[in-house]
Amino acid sequence: MTALLSRLLGRLPIGWLQLTHNRGRLAAALAGVAFANILVFMQLGFLGALIESIRLPYKALHADVLVSASDANTLFDGSPLPRNRLYQALSVSGVEAAESVYYGRIDWKQPDGTLRTMDVFGVDPSGQAFSDPELQAKLPVLALPDRALMDRKTRNAPAGLFPAIDAGSTYDFETRGRTLTVVDTFTIGGGFAADGYIVVSDQTFLRLFPARLPGAPNYILLRLSPEASRARVLEDLRATLPASDTSVRAPEEAMADDQRFQTTQKPVGVVFGFGVVIGCLVGVIIVYQVLSTDVADHIREYATFKAIGYGRGFFLGIVFEEAFILAFLGFVPGTLISTGLYALVQAGTGLPIWMTQTRPLIVFAGTLVMCAASGAIATRRLARAEPAELF
Repeated sequence: MTALLSRLLGRLPIGWLQLTHNRGRLAAALAGVAFANILVFMQLGFLGALIESIRLPYKALHADVLVSASDANTLFDGSPLPRNRLYQALSVSGVEAAESVYYGRIDWKQPDGTLRTMDVFGVDPSGQAFSDPELQAKLPVLALPDRALMDRKTRNAPAGLFPAIDAGSTYDFETRGRTLTVVDTFTIGGGFAADGYIVVSDQTFLRLFPARLPGAPNYILLRLSPEASRARVLEDLRATLPASDTSVRAPEEAMADDQRFQTTQKPVGVVFGFGVVIGCLVGVIIVYQVLSTDVADHIREYATFKAIGYGRGFFLGIVFEEAFILAFLGFVPGTLISTGLYALVQAGTGLPIWMTQTRPLIVFAGTLVMCAASGAIATRRLARAEPAELF
């Protein structure tokens, strides 16, 4: 390692030699940098899981244009729409098909007494509400009353439940005063607000939520003719539908708005973002302590260098060398441990959390900046002091 750094730096790797001189301190410093990396990785992972879990239900819907209430910040919290908006949308040139979707939330009480929160889609069994061919092919079974499809990625479901349903068994459970019979499964994946999803017919949905009116769906899915320009149709729809109660967006635009709202306005998104900042501060403090202690331990050597004419750039080079070595050697175990923790969290919670291709690059760049900032702060005493004062 010494020979490699000598060739790279064109001089004796003083920083490396100083770090390895006290191996116990080096190990503690690397553990601190790795811990800071793990903290940042986990916060970014949870933030990424939040963003991905918001994307999943939007991705499942089969729509070129999504019509929602004007107060719909997320998929769940929007007001119902007048069904008349569906017929108004159909009158716009380029709109080929439209169907309504009801959206609600129920509690699923399991045999052990625990509750699971499930988001419910109410759709027309003969419609084309979903983009997944597997799910779409199963919708006709919902024509019978109180039949349901359940997300096989629902968190903490009873062991063996979904394999048994996929094998042909059914599962009954009571909710909101009715008994639902789960006859098949599909895949979306739970998020932070709900443990999974259930799909029922629009008629079953209205039985589950008797206060809801048949003429007031939560969303209207519009599909355009192949030759239509979506930008032009969006413009025409916004001119046709009243902005006072209606929002007309492309699904990806609605998804981006939802993600932005939940990551900047909802407590869970703000907490994860703040956790990233805290992780960086922890790393800066740890590396600063290591480097400042190292500077103090070798102050006489630095004084000698300064007395014979070496400038601030030389000392910065040594301390930055130490900082970058700490950044690299601490980053590797931090990344490996975080990848393992991602797998454990995903297996235990079902959250869509994994190591993306760009995240290690972002964290490594941040680690370099963090360590460089710590090194620059640690050399302030050398920059201000006279050689005679350092002895």
